[in-house]
Amino acid sequence: MLRHILIPLDGSQLAEKSLEYARRISNNSTAITLLMAVDPQEHIAYGMYQPGVSQASATNPVIDYKSITDDLLEQGHRYLNRVADDLRKSGYKVDVILELGAPADIIIETAGHAEIDTIVMSTHGRSGLTRWLLGSITQKIISAAPCPVYVIPPARNGK
Repeated sequence: MLRHILIPLDGSQLAEKSLEYARRISNNSTAITLLMAVDPQEHIAYGMYQPGVSQASATNPVIDYKSITDDLLEQGHRYLNRVADDLRKSGYKVDVILELGAPADIIIETAGHAEIDTIVMSTHGRSGLTRWLLGSITQKIISAAPCPVYVIPPARNGK
């Protein structure tokens, strides 16, 4: 029986599909850790950051990384706590972790330190140029994780 599952989330509905699969392979005695790894530079570089925090513009070429980071962390905490509360209502013991840095590295490191039995995650299924530019977080995790990785492919996620 699985004692501890790590579920990496990125705030997307696709990533949340992993919650359904984690419920299928666990029971209420299984501990769940929800993990969000935020890389502010990635959010800025790929235009994924939208909130109204001071960003670089033609008139102000300086990016306010601290404000962006603070805002991303605040959003992440709210999101993770909302998801955790839903799981707790179903009787699960849930912890949340929010870290700054490269997602694959943080997921692998957390899995090693937290004595995780399996990682349950969805994959975005990027290929070609997008995969080359962004890298494959899933592939990095599969290659280096200290435990089995349960990957839900995009086809199973309704993508």
